[in-house]
Amino acid sequence: MSVLVYTESEQGQLKKSALEVASYAKAVANQLGTTVTAVTINANNTDALGNYGVDKALSVKNTALDNFNANTYAAIIQQAAEQESAQIIVISSSADSKYLAPLLAVGLNAGYASNVVATPLNTSPFTVKRSAFTNKAFEITQINTEVKIIGVSNNAFGLVESTSTISEEEFSPAIPESKISIESIDKATDKVTIADAEIVVSAGRGLKGPENWGMIEELADVLGAATACSKPVSDLGWRPHGEHVGQTGKPVASNLYIAIGISGAIQHLAGVSASKVKVVINTDPEAPFFKAADYGVVGDAFQVVPELIEKLKAFKAQQ
Repeated sequence: MSVLVYTESEQGQLKKSALEVASYAKAVANQLGTTVTAVTINANNTDALGNYGVDKALSVKNTALDNFNANTYAAIIQQAAEQESAQIIVISSSADSKYLAPLLAVGLNAGYASNVVATPLNTSPFTVKRSAFTNKAFEITQINTEVKIIGVSNNAFGLVESTSTISEEEFSPAIPESKISIESIDKATDKVTIADAEIVVSAGRGLKGPENWGMIEELADVLGAATACSKPVSDLGWRPHGEHVGQTGKPVASNLYIAIGISGAIQHLAGVSASKVKVVINTDPEAPFFKAADYGVVGDAFQVVPELIEKLKAFKAQQ
């Protein structure tokens, strides 16, 4: 009766979130004195999961599953949970996992706790700590169903190495017929994704126009970061909507979030508040973002950012 964890992959490569949920599942398994089994779908190699405590990987290989489908993926995870008699299923807080979680909960008659930020406070009764009110508070939740689904908040637990000898088994579940067909998917393949980024460099209308984004991209490149933007910027067409972060865009839970020329509307702050360190660069000392920032620079971005880039390049050259 192992802990089951769904480990996401993209284009055959395990995501960072997959390693984080594996780390979390291992911690829960240690509390319960059991093992960890992972479900992977079209992952090229599962060996990395062994470094984070996974004992067995159920590997699903089917080209019909190359594109995510919530109903189909939920059905696959449900079959894996039933085969393994798993009473605890761990998933990430990605958009895909949040989409499939309710479907999986219905299929397994399970309780689902999202945005969990720590290992269970108690296993009998099963009690977890989760963020609430857009990360402004914490909530202690008790799950009373026999089967329990835990959605781990991004970057809340981190990567914790715990080497196991992993075995891989082919898993061939029944694939339900889908009523959805995907004709094409367009993705930027040469950038760090916001979901997996340790560092996010974000900018707003203070950049004055799309022609000035070169320095934002250069700073992100130096830091190995993802680029992002505020809602007005994406609405104006300065940047792709896929870079819009905030409560109405993509949530950010990076280790470092740098906001440049963003005043800090409440919706934006709500979506990035889970980031561990927030740095703000703005000419207006009264900008709301400064109240939420860990570090702030009052200054002109067109002067501060180029100097910051040069300092970072010089520092890296010395390494």
